[in-house]
Amino acid sequence: MKIIKKIGLLLLIVFVVAQFFGPDKNEGDMTSVDAFFTDTNPPEDVKMILKNACLDCHSDSTRYPWYNNITPVNYWLADHVKDGKKHFNMSKWSDYSDKKKDHKLDELIEMVEDKEMPLDSYTLTHGEAKLSAAQIESVVAWANTVRLKYVFLKEPQ
Repeated sequence: MKIIKKIGLLLLIVFVVAQFFGPDKNEGDMTSVDAFFTDTNPPEDVKMILKNACLDCHSDSTRYPWYNNITPVNYWLADHVKDGKKHFNMSKWSDYSDKKKDHKLDELIEMVEDKEMPLDSYTLTHGEAKLSAAQIESVVAWANTVRLKYVFLKEPQ
């Protein structure tokens, strides 16, 4: 029994010490997405959907929940954000070529239509991010309209 208490105490100490360490936070300036919104010109309802369901993981500015202060949860969240930004980063929209912008919007449409985005793990704690059928339709219609712009602007292949 003494060994179990020692192991438990050691684990508790490791957990407490781990709380003093954490990954870097993704806390850039919210104006970093202005170029995306200016270029794609979403209607207000779609803009709110994007803000509520996408920006935390797909921009350089994340609104962190209280539980992000708990290790190892903060590492799990940081990994999600890093992965989300790798696939699509609204803050880097100006850096994308027209061909890449078209491709990113095509992926956005596919992921939203297939209900793969936003992730279930995100909507579990962010109820406002769970998209209704009407919201999905609005986002898809907007993205398809914006894609038309890039179809004509794509570089020659």
